[in-house]
Amino acid sequence: MQTNLAAQFKNTPDGDEAEAILRACVHCGFCTATCPTYQLLGDELDGPRGRIYLIKQVLEGAPATERTQLHLDRCLTCRNCETTCPSGVQYSRLLDIGKHIVEQQVKRPAAARYKRLLLKEALPRPWLFSPAMKAGRMLRPLLPDSLAEKMQPVPDAGAWPQQAMPRKMLLLDGCVQPEMAPNINSSAARILAALGVELVVAPRAGCCGAIRYHLADHDGGLNDMRRNIDAWWPLIEAGAEAILMTASGCGATVKEYGHLLRDDPVYAAKAKRVSELTRDVSEVLCAEQEALVALLKQRPPAGPVAFHPPCTLQHAQKIRGKVEDLLRAVGVDVRLCADSHLCCGSAGTYSVLQPELSHQLRDRKLANLEATGAERIVSANIGCQSHLQSGTSTPVGHWIELIDQMLA
Repeated sequence: MQTNLAAQFKNTPDGDEAEAILRACVHCGFCTATCPTYQLLGDELDGPRGRIYLIKQVLEGAPATERTQLHLDRCLTCRNCETTCPSGVQYSRLLDIGKHIVEQQVKRPAAARYKRLLLKEALPRPWLFSPAMKAGRMLRPLLPDSLAEKMQPVPDAGAWPQQAMPRKMLLLDGCVQPEMAPNINSSAARILAALGVELVVAPRAGCCGAIRYHLADHDGGLNDMRRNIDAWWPLIEAGAEAILMTASGCGATVKEYGHLLRDDPVYAAKAKRVSELTRDVSEVLCAEQEALVALLKQRPPAGPVAFHPPCTLQHAQKIRGKVEDLLRAVGVDVRLCADSHLCCGSAGTYSVLQPELSHQLRDRKLANLEATGAERIVSANIGCQSHLQSGTSTPVGHWIELIDQMLA
């Protein structure tokens, strides 16, 4: 795609990257066929190709409008289009650049500004988010449905292994997961302990940076990333084997630290190393599969299980089939639903900012998952897990909990 950048974007890191991405696009439209929002709305501007044109116009000097902003806001950043694209267009990077520029040009209504400010300031801070969730659960009957559905019971985390082991991996606790589902990381810790690996949580590590970065607060998101690198670095130098992620959304972001901080003279090399060390928990357990299978002598949970692969796992991290294969290897009857490549509508803060579209996608996904006949649904990302549970009485959890229950 031929591009003529406006003067203010020429010879800038974002401008140069955006131009390279735009030139890779050949207008084929394959991406449109797998775009969830295009399927719902039928508008070319609510598909990847249309949004690429909108961003191109802004980069070439056309003023952004509220309509430009709306079409970019409606994107889930599911990255299904990147999986589909035959030319390897890095659409999500272009979208982040475009949204950042448009945010500077178009002033949102006051209510929208305050909502986004609340999300990017409260969600990444557990000391704010945790008491807010506790209060929300107490007041759940008084809350509007859009908020009440988020106030789900907290599972029991169980005991964290206390034995020190020679093999050590870092574990990102995250920002919302410790309050919403503390059992996920404790399950991972127990499983890895059974395999002889100690999971270590660095106290000063927190939000991976995705929340602020994808809300167009690039400076805030990058600062979150730098804080995590500082927290992890002494433990990396001490010999930590890997940085383990139990939330695929966080994993997708941390694996991009090297790229996002490539121009930072202080953090570029460290960020690259952090990205190289980052592993989804499925990657770690697949490498230990033989030992894991040997440990699992008991019967698996009764009944079939439906697996929802999050977009951040299958499209961002390009991890497909690992979880399913691992679960089958240990005796679980795991099933994929129809259109398992499509987004469930969670997409980070999307379910709060675009609830109507988000709920349509959730209900479609749940109908397909329940059609498998499974008695339980599992996923690999806290956002998807919570979003799906808000629309069904079928239990929804993290797949790592299945392994933990089999070991118990």
